[in-house]
Amino acid sequence: MNSGNYKDILKMAINNEVEAYEFYRHAAEKAASENLKSTFRELAEEEMTHKHILEAFLNNESLRLNFKESKSDYKVSEATELPPLTNDMSFADGIALAMKKEEEAMAMYKQFADASEDLNQKNTFLQLSKMEQGHKVKLEELYTNAAHIEAW
Repeated sequence: MNSGNYKDILKMAINNEVEAYEFYRHAAEKAASENLKSTFRELAEEEMTHKHILEAFLNNESLRLNFKESKSDYKVSEATELPPLTNDMSFADGIALAMKKEEEAMAMYKQFADASEDLNQKNTFLQLSKMEQGHKVKLEELYTNAAHIEAW
């Protein structure tokens, strides 16, 4: 893959991180629960950190993305309905919404990888999908603990 294609992919990924940041920032403003506000703010900060990481790769062509695939993806998000963003949503619903957003991003990058004929481009999309999978798994663990608190 030429450097221009790689940079285009990274620019798209950076834009996706900015959109995720804006979504979580908006969700934090909308949430009534202080716990949910705080969680959405943390997620927004995490998306901004991801943006900065991707910008570092964009500005240094010798770097390549390399994320570890999560071995503990139990597909909780895939079995969960997408709740609407409301002012009075529960903490569990807020986390469910966030994990569904990460699932969508993961699936989008996987589709791009599947559609790519260039092996380097395919690998870049697969790495981005792994990054999003890591976010999703982290949120799934939080969701499982919040949604099934009675198991404690």
